[in-house]
Amino acid sequence: MRRPQLGRGLVLLVAALYFLIPMGASVWFSISDKNGIGFQAYTGLLGAEGFTDSLWLTVKLALATVVLLLLLLVPAMIAARLGSPRLRTILEVLCTLPLVVPPVALTAGMIGVLRWGPDYLMDTPFFQTFVFVQQPEFPLVLVLAYVLMALPLAYRAIDAGLRSVDVRTLVEAARNCGASWPRSVFTVILPNLRGALLNASFLTLALVLGEFTSASILGYQPFPVWIYAVGNSQGQMSVAVSVLSLLITWVLLLLLAAAGRERRHKPAHS
Repeated sequence: MRRPQLGRGLVLLVAALYFLIPMGASVWFSISDKNGIGFQAYTGLLGAEGFTDSLWLTVKLALATVVLLLLLLVPAMIAARLGSPRLRTILEVLCTLPLVVPPVALTAGMIGVLRWGPDYLMDTPFFQTFVFVQQPEFPLVLVLAYVLMALPLAYRAIDAGLRSVDVRTLVEAARNCGASWPRSVFTVILPNLRGALLNASFLTLALVLGEFTSASILGYQPFPVWIYAVGNSQGQMSVAVSVLSLLITWVLLLLLAAAGRERRHKPAHS
């Protein structure tokens, strides 16, 4: 028994060193100063030009991406599992297809469509749609790009939750008790998918917080692009923002794990 425990401890130690050493080096670089230790890189964040606007834009994009992704995936996956199981294979292929398309190629394709639209749709109502999705205040085109990139991650998370639940039996039991189809989904299925939905939401949120390629090529400045821009002139502040972003992501992950444990322990207490 000691050898497996020793092996697990060694693996955990190596993993901890792998993550903590770069993290510690980044923190030290962000607080080191000619006079010793200073926290100007952290205290000056709120007053930095573009910090609040870029962070607020990223938060809005992340929330919109999560909502749109769940609205698209959850009904489709539940309907495929209940109504036509053969469609599950097609749905899986479609949702995992973005894995083989690099973000650069995806963004280049979107740019081609956006350029083609105004030329051929100038005299149609669709022209205003192309203008609307590219507004700098809230670029919906980025939301569409993020949804496509997050599809494989969210699909796997939700599919794992559906596989752990007998959806058909739950729906039939709810229907036999007089519940309608919408009520069966909202009051029976979705509560049992709480952990899967949280996992999908967290993975999507992490992707939006760290995605740089599409936003940079399309010419917008959410939080990751702002960090890169600041890094060209203020290295310490850029590293400080990156450290804070990583800490926020870890906090969200811990909250997600705590919510999942709370959900699993509820039936035991009842």
